[in-house]
Amino acid sequence: MRRLKIVVEYDGTDFAGWQRQANGPSVQAAIEDALAQMTGAETIVRGAGRTDAGVHALGQVAHFETAAEIPLVGFRRGLNALLPRAIAIVALDEAAPDFDARRSARGKLYRYAIWNADSRAPLRDRFVWHRPRPLDAARMQDAARPLAGRHDFAAFRAADCERKTTVRTLSRVDVARDGDLVTIDVEGDAFLKNMVRIIAGTLVYAGYGKLGAREVEAALQAGDRRLVGPTAPPQGLTLVRVDY
Repeated sequence: MRRLKIVVEYDGTDFAGWQRQANGPSVQAAIEDALAQMTGAETIVRGAGRTDAGVHALGQVAHFETAAEIPLVGFRRGLNALLPRAIAIVALDEAAPDFDARRSARGKLYRYAIWNADSRAPLRDRFVWHRPRPLDAARMQDAARPLAGRHDFAAFRAADCERKTTVRTLSRVDVARDGDLVTIDVEGDAFLKNMVRIIAGTLVYAGYGKLGAREVEAALQAGDRRLVGPTAPPQGLTLVRVDY
């Protein structure tokens, strides 16, 4: 059996998330169905992590095993011919027998995008959170400072998060503005459910002057979800890359 590693880019707008599920189409299911058509065998694709409904990816990583002897280039081209246009296999390579897309990962980079202009941007609308009221990016960056490092992020997880531990390490949280586009880059070893979206919602509150670094630090120490901002909508979030 061969173990293959794939890098996947997708527009998550019309999917119920990465993971195969009964309540709607998923990215995982689309890739598994395409593999079944190519190889004639049922194949399980295991991703580096689950992205929620409406969340996108530039560099999701996954692996699968196959007995098919299709050359790598032909495998990638064949899958892309069968997959919906919202999903593309941008790289496909042989992997070591012990490679595991999730367990072997050392960290991830997520980016949250906000369109901060009075009018909407129709060509960006599927990939940004539109906030017409002006945001102070400097205030947002200042409020992000306490988030870097190893902390208990219990205040920054969804109520139904099932992770046993809420301690995570963030190597950086950077806010940048390019014209009307404000981006929040969050890089870390692992993430809780909705963690980046809650960070984004909290920093938007900071950009409106509703809280600052002191309040963010207090929320971390208290582990109280009520002390931070709202969960930002999914369409602004993209998994940029997975590090190994």
